[in-house]
Amino acid sequence: MLKKENLLHEVLTIGPDDTFLVFERIKDNFDYPVHYHPEFELNFIYNGKGVRRVVGTNMEEIGLYEMVLVGPNLPHCWEMHHCKSKEIHEITIQFHNDLFAESFLNRRVAKPIKDLFERAKQGVLFSEEAAKRMFEKLSNLSKDDTFESNINFLSIIYQLSISENQRLLNSTEAENINLDNNSRFDTLYQYLLKNFHKKITLADAAEAIKMSPISFNRYIKKHTNKTFVDFLNDIRIGFACLWLLEKELSIAEIAYKCGFNNIANFNRVFKKIKNNTPSSYRDDFSGIKKVL
Repeated sequence: MLKKENLLHEVLTIGPDDTFLVFERIKDNFDYPVHYHPEFELNFIYNGKGVRRVVGTNMEEIGLYEMVLVGPNLPHCWEMHHCKSKEIHEITIQFHNDLFAESFLNRRVAKPIKDLFERAKQGVLFSEEAAKRMFEKLSNLSKDDTFESNINFLSIIYQLSISENQRLLNSTEAENINLDNNSRFDTLYQYLLKNFHKKITLADAAEAIKMSPISFNRYIKKHTNKTFVDFLNDIRIGFACLWLLEKELSIAEIAYKCGFNNIANFNRVFKKIKNNTPSSYRDDFSGIKKVL
């Protein structure tokens, strides 16, 4: 059984004003541990036969095509396992759990989407046929940054919601991690997203959610399994990764934009979190990452 203390709370670089984040690349390895986050995540994998999928209590080997919708705070990861491929095509789309207003989801036309999101709490595996049909449409999302891409995104979600032969992955007895549904934690998270580029002390963050520094120190450790500094640095490095790939800024400029006062400290923290230097991360990456 997955235990909270063994899981990583992933901090995503999708801001409160963004619609979705799409991430596409060809890779030769899956090395991210079991993790969870409050956002929905749609994962498409091609040419990853032999990879092992872990979603909640479910663990199984995947085939040539794979597409899964993971709901908020559901632990998940993909592991190399028996896969020998060096050209795994991965497309990941992440979006806020409140992107679609309840008033919209309650409309008759949106009922399939509402039902899909409810099923996603346990993880939804789509058929290989559905994954094949969606391949080109998903890939196009990473290449288009117009308003039309948002319409195409909604179309993809709807088409998946009415697709046949869906399967739930997580056993119904297993509970999703419910940490980030806590309004206090959400207030803290939004505060850090808006202010990560500034100097933020533990006392500042504690004040943002009306706690004493001592109580806050225990609270952040309990809810993230990290110190406040480590959790804040995760957010900062997440945005640094995004800007390294999308913006023509120097590493020093990115460091300061992310709230680091000196480049040496930025490089040290980046290497600790990503096991890579910022320059190597930028040079080695072969993919597309867009926030729309």
